[in-house]
Amino acid sequence: MTTKPKIPAIELKDVSFWYKPNSWQLQLPALALDHGQHLFIRGASGSGKTTLLNLLSGITKPNLGELWVQGQPLHQLSAAKRDKLRAAQIGVVFQQLNLIPYLSVLDNVLLRASFAGKPGIALQQRAAALLEALGLDALLWQQPASALSVGQQQRVAIARALLTEPALLIADEPTSALDADNRDAFMRVLLAEADKCGTTVIFVSHDQQLKQYFQYELQMANLAQGVMAC
Repeated sequence: MTTKPKIPAIELKDVSFWYKPNSWQLQLPALALDHGQHLFIRGASGSGKTTLLNLLSGITKPNLGELWVQGQPLHQLSAAKRDKLRAAQIGVVFQQLNLIPYLSVLDNVLLRASFAGKPGIALQQRAAALLEALGLDALLWQQPASALSVGQQQRVAIARALLTEPALLIADEPTSALDADNRDAFMRVLLAEADKCGTTVIFVSHDQQLKQYFQYELQMANLAQGVMAC
């Protein structure tokens, strides 16, 4: 397993976010996860899951409070610096997947290496190993992403997110297109690959059956309780 520094992978303190004054607010008093820990976030549609994920990944900044990833204060960084940190330290898989449809499967995975400024033969070998571990046959690797099923595209997105062994992986409903058997196999592989590099996983789903795979749970209806796993 890759050695990680002795700081929390992610830590929030008294975070509040709102789109405009006197409107709905998301409030999370405390969240702290060490490297390699797994958190399951569950909530109904409209409960603020996407807003929370945007904060955790540095896409948006909190209006109040502190948000630290790898010891870096996202709440103080400019958008450009948050983008740089996300490329280097945070793997993100949102429902839209954001694959480039005309690029090959392998090139889509290797895009993360380009964004993080880490090209090289070693990452090409890791990309191949991840795709194989995630059950994507080598015959598909040179196919354009648009030729794959939704379930296969989800696996490509996961491989891309894990390529550079990020400190934090944020996943939003990545099993939504899979049946129960494939979903469970996918979860085992995903978490095993994350464990190999000590990656902290924050996973959002409405599927309560997935809770069994996680050490910690945060329900959007109970944000005030927070999660302190450090």
